[in-house]
Amino acid sequence: MPYSPRKPIRTHVAGIGRRASVFARHVTEHIELSPTGWVREQTERILRQGTTDGIEVLDRPIVLVTTTGARSGKKRYVPLMRVEKDGRYLMVASKGGDPAHPSWYFNVKSNPSVTLQDGDKVVAVLARELDGAERDEWWQLAVDAFPPYADYQTKTTRRIPIFVLE
Repeated sequence: MPYSPRKPIRTHVAGIGRRASVFARHVTEHIELSPTGWVREQTERILRQGTTDGIEVLDRPIVLVTTTGARSGKKRYVPLMRVEKDGRYLMVASKGGDPAHPSWYFNVKSNPSVTLQDGDKVVAVLARELDGAERDEWWQLAVDAFPPYADYQTKTTRRIPIFVLE
């Protein structure tokens, strides 16, 4: 079924791939798209293709995370840079070095159960904010995956939060 912003979006059931979508085909849920044009377009492209494969930002791969609104309870898509180690992923709340956290940060703090799509694989995971030595290790992995993160940190006085998804 092609994606239409006016129709509910068919989602995958955690733990099954696209090919095993007979059951998933019957599950529908409305998930909000970003009001930011380029983010919305990127998300729509992922939904049309059914995979994050081949979709990049600044020549880097991305993943698609689904969060739940802290106040609204609405599901929201968040495409992010792909930072992965041993099957665990990272969410970097950089917002390009802006002084404020991205809105999804508050959603994840309030509702740490998220869904992650990497390629056509969709899984339910828990987000945990990192601190200390563990944060330092993952921050370096994030910078290695997407070097502009280091520049973003110099643009803001806030310490850019990061979450591991496991």
